[in-house]
Amino acid sequence: MPDLAAFQPRLAYQFHNEALLHLALTHPSIAHEQDSSAPHNQRLEYLGDAILSAVLSQHLYEQFPDADEGRLTKSRAKLVNARSLAARARAIGLGAYLVLSRGEENTGGRSRPSILADAFEALLGAIFLDGGFPAARDFILREFAAEFVELDLPAGIENPKGELQELLQARSAVAPVYHMVSAVGPDHDRIFVCAVLHEGAELAQGSGKSKKTAESDAARAALKKLRESAPTPKAPNPED
Repeated sequence: MPDLAAFQPRLAYQFHNEALLHLALTHPSIAHEQDSSAPHNQRLEYLGDAILSAVLSQHLYEQFPDADEGRLTKSRAKLVNARSLAARARAIGLGAYLVLSRGEENTGGRSRPSILADAFEALLGAIFLDGGFPAARDFILREFAAEFVELDLPAGIENPKGELQELLQARSAVAPVYHMVSAVGPDHDRIFVCAVLHEGAELAQGSGKSKKTAESDAARAALKKLRESAPTPKAPNPED
């Protein structure tokens, strides 16, 4: 029996019914090892998957009003794939509290991405049943906060650095240059700020959890500024 009291502070959520948390952490291999009627987390996984999709869909819809359906769908898929969910599970140390069969334990089940991802979804289902939708939503948005920062989504630009270079090269042979302005915060949660310059003049700055993301953010901001400042073509005069 895992020490659930030690795990819950890592969730920033206290269960009213710890049996739900225990069920969420119980892998289906337990049923195969003991007997077919032993409860496990697959039903909670099903529920958590639906809650996760609803919360992320709403958040993306509200935070990125200029993104079309295709970009929103791709961004949600990036957030809910097994690799991303396993990473979120590792971040809260979920693997150490899993209830596994001896077979899964001996073959590295605690660190297997598919098991971690499924258990993370089951955990979301358990929080939803225990505390309602607001509790599940708060937990999801808190756990995915860093992932939202990394999304190249707001303007629907697939490759902002490439688009900026293409736009500038139509005007000049000089390519844009990226310069890191600052990096603040601890190593595990650092925020980078980068500037993009063209012909010695700063076009814009951007920020992100990595240099690459900060550069993309700067390029996106520069594209927006350049496009907004571009002169509006004059309508043709029918008398000309």
